[in-house]
Amino acid sequence: MESVVWQGLALSGIFSWIVITCYFDVTKKIRSLLQPWVSHHVVSGTSIILKIQKHQHKFLDALFSGLSCIVSVPFYTAFLPLLFWSGHGKLARQMTLLMALCDYLGNCIKDVVSAPRPNCPPVRRITATKDEEENALEYGLPSSHTLNTVCLSGFLVCYVLSYTQCEDAFVKLGAVTLACLLVGFIGFGRIYLGMHSLIDIIGGLVFGFMILAIWLTVHEYVDAFIVSGQNVTSFWAALSFLLLFAYPTPEFPTPSFEYHTAFDGVVFGIVTGIQQTYHQFHHEAVPRIFTSQLTIPTFLGRMLVGIPTILIVKFCSKALAKWILPVVSNTLGIPIKSTSYIPMLNGSATDKKSSEIKQSSYIHKMPCVVRGRSCPLPLLSPEVVMLLLGIGST
Repeated sequence: MESVVWQGLALSGIFSWIVITCYFDVTKKIRSLLQPWVSHHVVSGTSIILKIQKHQHKFLDALFSGLSCIVSVPFYTAFLPLLFWSGHGKLARQMTLLMALCDYLGNCIKDVVSAPRPNCPPVRRITATKDEEENALEYGLPSSHTLNTVCLSGFLVCYVLSYTQCEDAFVKLGAVTLACLLVGFIGFGRIYLGMHSLIDIIGGLVFGFMILAIWLTVHEYVDAFIVSGQNVTSFWAALSFLLLFAYPTPEFPTPSFEYHTAFDGVVFGIVTGIQQTYHQFHHEAVPRIFTSQLTIPTFLGRMLVGIPTILIVKFCSKALAKWILPVVSNTLGIPIKSTSYIPMLNGSATDKKSSEIKQSSYIHKMPCVVRGRSCPLPLLSPEVVMLLLGIGST
């Protein structure tokens, strides 16, 4: 009964927050206070970026572009499943939840502040991959790469030291030093690549350490709820749906909402699966890598089977969403505005309409009225369909 009470209070609190922020237009008020200040520091920080980029070299371009792949979508696609297959299920699910939390909160802050990235030109912006090109479409503060690296490396160090019960101060210092070096290289690399200003990196560090500190305080309670709580699936479904509505509307559309929704779908699927199969496959007594029960060849076999399976599911989930939406839209007459997954859904369009759709390819929300005020609500989109299916696309 106590579990039901706090779940109801949590969902009611989020719903109340949605209504309050819509009624009082909280996002725009916060933006009006922070955006000018952040934008000023972005402009003033251009000189620092240009000084750093004077030392440009092909090796540095490749190095920092490669490091940027850490905490990217392809990285998550490979890294998080490896944790499950290695037998460290607790680390895997907690890391997945933490990265989803970082993604949501980081993108929320980006779209609330809606501060620009460094102007290009004069800054030279290097986008070596498609993911980087899409990242450049988002707002700047805070740096998601910096924020996510702080949380990922920090939590990983804490878990490893706790799991190994290491008491050697030298080893602890070495682990923390390596984590700090990784964060430093990532942050410096984002400036070198022209993706962020110094203020964005500082913001990523501050928010990253704040989120990490909070997560280290609550992660055991969250994990206990997932593996043995009541109404886990229904609560998480309601939570995921409300988070769509709680997401702030940016000054101009960006792909940030897509990233959050896709990752939210991944988390929903993982939470549901673990809650239902914990005692069969995800308990603490499962074989772990580097033991006689889980040898390296067996682990490699899991990779050879698992990675292609993930890629196939990812491809099929997107294809399924693309097939479902036009059918639902045309059959029920539901007005659907698509994101970049589907350029057009309903009927034939003129060149003018096609142009408008292209310009608004990242528009994912529609206005509703709360006591005469505009309140953003997410439309049915491929990402939302994948969230409801619990499969995501990250």
